[in-house]
Amino acid sequence: MPIAVLGLILLSVTMSAVAQVLFKTGMSSGSVKQAIASGSAVDIALAVGLSPGILGGLSLYGVGTILWLGVLSRTEVSQAYPFVGLGFVFTALVGYWLFGDTLGPARIGGIVLVMAGIALIARS
Repeated sequence: MPIAVLGLILLSVTMSAVAQVLFKTGMSSGSVKQAIASGSAVDIALAVGLSPGILGGLSLYGVGTILWLGVLSRTEVSQAYPFVGLGFVFTALVGYWLFGDTLGPARIGGIVLVMAGIALIARS
């Protein structure tokens, strides 16, 4: 796989993973939590729709998708798609460090397996 394609893959996957972190940040904000507590669908929709975290996440997903289209035009989908698993690794680690998510033995084992699978596919 050419290094330029690998770079596009890693950038696209990273943008999607950061988008997830922004979504979590947006949904954890006080204004969104307050709107959810009010129970009003309109209040919830406005709070979510105007949340900087949600808007930032959507923007990153959009740019990441455009980059992903560039990847798909340059390589086999069966070789590129497994790299999406790196997003799981990234979000698990960031979730642990930033949000205090649980990262027990089963998740750590899963992360190791995902990384091993990606390494195998990258070599093919």
